[in-house]
Amino acid sequence: MQHLTPASVKVLETASRLFYEQGIRAVGVEAIAEEAGVTKKTLYDRFGSKEGLIVAYLRARDGLWRSTLVKHVNGHDGPPEQKLLATFGALREWMRERNPRGCAFVNASVELPEDHPGREVAREQKAWLLAYLEDLAAEARAEDPEALAGQLLILHEGACIADSMQSVDRAVDRAEQMAAVLIERSLTE
Repeated sequence: MQHLTPASVKVLETASRLFYEQGIRAVGVEAIAEEAGVTKKTLYDRFGSKEGLIVAYLRARDGLWRSTLVKHVNGHDGPPEQKLLATFGALREWMRERNPRGCAFVNASVELPEDHPGREVAREQKAWLLAYLEDLAAEARAEDPEALAGQLLILHEGACIADSMQSVDRAVDRAEQMAAVLIERSLTE
């Protein structure tokens, strides 16, 4: 995305908050423009359409999650398998600070039609996370890095959903405990 003007930043920040808190379909461009203190023309001039704004929102959120995750993981100096477990620490922090309503990408996928470009952003985000976990699993010398990465992604996603729905106490902690068992098994096989 090109450099954003101050008005564009305000629109994107406002849209991001409203889309996440209220849902993409529930929030119209009029409400975003009004709350951001800009005209609808400004919104359309910068983002082209609500569809373009949704894509910008998801890309910005993806970038923030990636940087949070990588920074958290890179802050762990222990053995490589500890980096895999550190992904759950990053998830715990993210859930506490930015994700009380669950995964924005899953939420968007539920709300958007199959052909919406925002769904492609969501798919790209999950593909990136899977590849990142696979790289970490390979670095830890897992027997089957691809299989372990898939298992850990499922634990991440399940913990995120269980936490946001408050269906399981300490969902991320429990997912991390299960991940530790899976990691240990994959390193000893």
